Amino acid sequence: MPRRRSLRTYAFQQWFRLSRPMTLGVRGLVEDGEGRVLLIKHTYTSGWHFPGGGVEKREPAETALARELVEEAGIRMIDRPVLFGVYSNHDLFPNDHVLLYRVAFFEHVEATSTGEISETGWFAPDGLPEDVTPGTRARIGEVFGGKSPTPYWTPEGATGLTIS
Repeated sequence: MPRRRSLRTYAFQQWFRLSRPMTLGVRGLVEDGEGRVLLIKHTYTSGWHFPGGGVEKREPAETALARELVEEAGIRMIDRPVLFGVYSNHDLFPNDHVLLYRVAFFEHVEATSTGEISETGWFAPDGLPEDVTPGTRARIGEVFGGKSPTPYWTPEGATGLTIS
């Protein structure tokens, strides 16, 4: 059964969106030596996602990614990540964008977030759980399955796609 956002989470998200005309998030596709990818489940929304989150004011995107990986998954990057793509996430919020980075070199540390993450797991790209979010599944298809990249995070976001 999908989890519902709490009223507090909903109110915070609405305030965040109204206080910023554009939002930017980062996600990390962390791949281990066996070719598996790291996915997480939040306590406040359903499905498996890449770890990541919002970029704060005056924070470089790579710094935000490093912070979020430690907080959510106990992953500390030991080399710079590689930017894979920039995606519009307009179906979630108008003018929201997500940067997807590939992370290959890391070490395990203790996660610093308490109460935000309900589960973490490592999965083969061809053996994903059923409830992987559409955007996460699409990105894994682009990275490992040779699918053509789109400018939208989720397949639903492409409904108004026009290319001139």
